Amino acid sequence: MKRIWLLLFLPGILGLLLKIILERGWLENSVLFLRIDLGTLALLLGIFLSILLFIIWGIFLWQDRQFNDEFIQYQATTAEERRQFLQRLDHELKNPLTAIQAGLANLDGSVNQPAIESIKAQTLRLSRLVADLRKLAELETRPIERSLVNLSAILEEAVAIIQEGPEADQRSITLSLPQAPWPLPEVQGDEDLLLLALLNLLGNAVKFSEPGATVEARAFEDADMVTIEVADTGPGIPENEVPFVWQELYRGHGARGVPGSGLGLALVRAITERHGGQVTLRSRVRQGTVVTMKIPIGEVTKL
Repeated sequence: MKRIWLLLFLPGILGLLLKIILERGWLENSVLFLRIDLGTLALLLGIFLSILLFIIWGIFLWQDRQFNDEFIQYQATTAEERRQFLQRLDHELKNPLTAIQAGLANLDGSVNQPAIESIKAQTLRLSRLVADLRKLAELETRPIERSLVNLSAILEEAVAIIQEGPEADQRSITLSLPQAPWPLPEVQGDEDLLLLALLNLLGNAVKFSEPGATVEARAFEDADMVTIEVADTGPGIPENEVPFVWQELYRGHGARGVPGSGLGLALVRAITERHGGQVTLRSRVRQGTVVTMKIPIGEVTKL
């Protein structure tokens, strides 16, 4: 940056040096009389201003490029540090949790059973948290398998799994898939990861809704995307919390007291983006929530 400014001032510096040399008599200092018409003067001024603006624009572009390069490097460094942290956390928690679970299994019936059951429940919750952290860390680095995936079949499987769970009692869970004039097109992706994302979305919709609520899963083709929506008539999410729901371990006010790791939507976003798609959420308090996943049809660039 300093060199560029020096180059800009160089003509002025050279002109000043030449003036000093001529005025001191070291060289013959002849007097020149210049005559120029206004049209030529205007042209020269225009050329000078254009050159000046070009130089200023070049400096701006150079600074912007430097900033972008530094920002990209910062993002890459931050992502790598975060990935390493998740891996270390997984490693540090896995062994103690395994030992605790083994110790609980060996306790006899003389110990206070309600307390033991509470400890087991919290240990299981931590185990699931560690497993989700591991999945999240792996998603950011390992290549994902790509094959033709039938999203209709995956949605049917995900809905069937959720319907079998105890939390689905007293809730209406429906699935709407196009049949005419043609079914959903296949996409390129990892079948297991897409199933995991859909299970998280459906599981959240059921978990955070009250008995008697309705949960709808629907999918349709939209230009070059397959759009999947999971909607519920739950309590909804306050507007000020919506921007933060994709963050790891974030749990809003309405999620307090509801079992969960706070990683479900973070996993959904990571899986969707690894497939070249986008995921959004819209919600209204006391009305419900809709989460929309969009997955590209056909071959997608490996991310």
